[in-house]
Amino acid sequence: MIPLAQLVPRSTQRAERIRVLIVDDSLVIRHLIMEALGADPAIEIVGAEANGALALARIPELKPHVVTLDIEMPVMNGLETLRQIRKLHPRLRTIMFSTLTKRGAGVTLEALASGADDYVAKAANAGSLDKSLVSLRSDLIPKIKQFFATPEPARLPRLETVNPPASAKSTPHAKAQVVVIGVSTGGPQALGELIPRLPATFALPVVIVQHMPPMFTRLLAERLDSSSPLKVVEAQEGMELRPGLVLVARGDHHLRFRRTGAAVATTLDQGEPENSCRPSVDVMFRSAAQVYGASAFAVMLTGMGSDGLKGTYLLKNAGARSLVQDRETSVVWGMPGAVAEAGLADQVLPLNEIPAALVRLSTE
Repeated sequence: MIPLAQLVPRSTQRAERIRVLIVDDSLVIRHLIMEALGADPAIEIVGAEANGALALARIPELKPHVVTLDIEMPVMNGLETLRQIRKLHPRLRTIMFSTLTKRGAGVTLEALASGADDYVAKAANAGSLDKSLVSLRSDLIPKIKQFFATPEPARLPRLETVNPPASAKSTPHAKAQVVVIGVSTGGPQALGELIPRLPATFALPVVIVQHMPPMFTRLLAERLDSSSPLKVVEAQEGMELRPGLVLVARGDHHLRFRRTGAAVATTLDQGEPENSCRPSVDVMFRSAAQVYGASAFAVMLTGMGSDGLKGTYLLKNAGARSLVQDRETSVVWGMPGAVAEAGLADQVLPLNEIPAALVRLSTE
């Protein structure tokens, strides 16, 4: 596992365009990506190569900030190219192109765990050229820019109120009963370092919202389960939370909580996306504020955007505590940065210190 500290963003100067190297064995796809990115004045395409070996040979000359990598290529495939980039150019940003298939999801998760910064899913049926260009521009361009954009100071919009449990109102520092985690870009690697370091005796349930499509979340849960002392599964409808169980929200489904007596179970729905996300961290955090109140503990890990900011505000308003990953170990300090800059974080910690913090929390 490559430490995230080695993957700190290399910023561009304000007047400098983001230099992108495209690597794909399909001439059609290379031209499609070039056309999609070429329309953005902040991006400069410095090269396009048909395989990883050619790309590696040209990186010293081209000096890209970002490399887009297809996974399946002759001579040297995307995974091997990624491993070589991480050895030779550890600060170079990499975005993988993935197919929405079981094999594609599995290989993409392996790439993300091996140090890829993000991925773009190829549509199974791209349709017309115009639709393909629109899809690429709306998905790939923000993912390229996320590594170099200077985030605006977090501003909390007007928020709806929630009614936390009566017990939470009088106990602002209640004993924690659940850990809720929000994460996006860089999440599989961050979770791969965090969850396996929680001991088998960990006394709290853990619920994770990771921005990923269906199938990816199931494979992510299976991957974490294979390396963790705790049981990790993809959440299903009506699953009861219990100590030591880790639930990963199902792709394309919001996750909420429902209390029946002393027991709390999950509910899943396909309500409207929030912050363009389903599952959404805000949805899960808001539900945690309603059901758990001060006895919830929120953790915000690496990710683009500000999903979870409003939910953290509601949790804090209910008396809950929160922790965020620091800038230095985050692939993108968007989601954790928004919470920290809004003054909602009780602690800001590097990733390698978060497991111990959670263990201490579970014994308080």
